[in-house]
Amino acid sequence: MVITEVRIKLCEANSERLLAFCSVTFDNAFVVRDLKIIEGTKGMFVAMPSRKLTDRCTKCSCKNHLRARFCNSCGSRLDESRAMRDVEGRAKLHADIAHPIHSAAREQIQSAVIKAFAEERERAKMPGYVCTYDDYDYDADDSPVSYGSMVAEMGKGVRTHAPHAAPKGTHFHTEAPVGKSVAKATDDFGAGIG
Repeated sequence: MVITEVRIKLCEANSERLLAFCSVTFDNAFVVRDLKIIEGTKGMFVAMPSRKLTDRCTKCSCKNHLRARFCNSCGSRLDESRAMRDVEGRAKLHADIAHPIHSAAREQIQSAVIKAFAEERERAKMPGYVCTYDDYDYDADDSPVSYGSMVAEMGKGVRTHAPHAAPKGTHFHTEAPVGKSVAKATDDFGAGIG
């Protein structure tokens, strides 16, 4: 296993323990994202990407996080001691999505990530610094997929959307839905519903 790239996204300075997020590329072929660099009581360590563990309500079978005291669906009280515990008595609330199998692999990943973190901190002090963590949209050889080309392939009568350059929460349609009229801003409430 060869670690071919480590990308770091530094966290805000006001974050107590979480120092950065990172992604690790193996053999120029496989990427693991959302590893966390955390300042622990014994120094920095790398936490693997994980998910919250859930269980099901005994009354309605709805999934709930293990720290939930009441069901998200029916509101029933949940047993607060239902989480499995480790040998030290701590509740196991998360499960790793990806992780090394043995300690030598963990050490290889951790040392590469900590080294890249130190280098990224130094680069961040330079003028014109740009974080490369989020540059995974597409490879240089690939071309980005546009909605226009997808619509052309799928057929007519499909609505297309303008690029999401507008602030989040704002959505613009570039054409009216089939068989509907577009309401003008001066129309009364409910105008254009047809």
